[in-house]
Amino acid sequence: MRLAFPTRWTATAPCAALAVLVALTSLPADAGTNRVSVDQWGRNNSVATQQDGYRQRVSIKQEGRGNLSLNTQDGSRNRVTIGQSGCNNVADTAQGGRRNIVGVAQMGCRNDATVTQSGHRNAIGVIQTGRGNTAKTTQAGNGNVVLIIQD
Repeated sequence: MRLAFPTRWTATAPCAALAVLVALTSLPADAGTNRVSVDQWGRNNSVATQQDGYRQRVSIKQEGRGNLSLNTQDGSRNRVTIGQSGCNNVADTAQGGRRNIVGVAQMGCRNDATVTQSGHRNAIGVIQTGRGNTAKTTQAGNGNVVLIIQD
């Protein structure tokens, strides 16, 4: 597990507590090869992640202000990568099962992506630019693929 806090980012008490929370929740009892990487640049960005099982990865980069990322993974080989720039973007992902992949890159402001998937070999990619875009996807079963691009 790697927590990356850039030198430009100043850790206040709530941010430091959040970093500890991320570190503790990303280490299950049978740790496996879970990874968490968090880069936040603006003001009051928040990340919460919970992992269980093997080979999960979460990589989050939030550059604007007021961005929120909530991530839950269970099972094995799950991945989450979230971008978010701008302001007040929300990404909420929940995965269960095996070999699930989520994308999400929100570049404008007030974009909302909610991704829920379970089962095998699922993949979702969401790209939203501009303002006020909403993408909500739910997948269950085997071999599903979703791609959402909005402007």
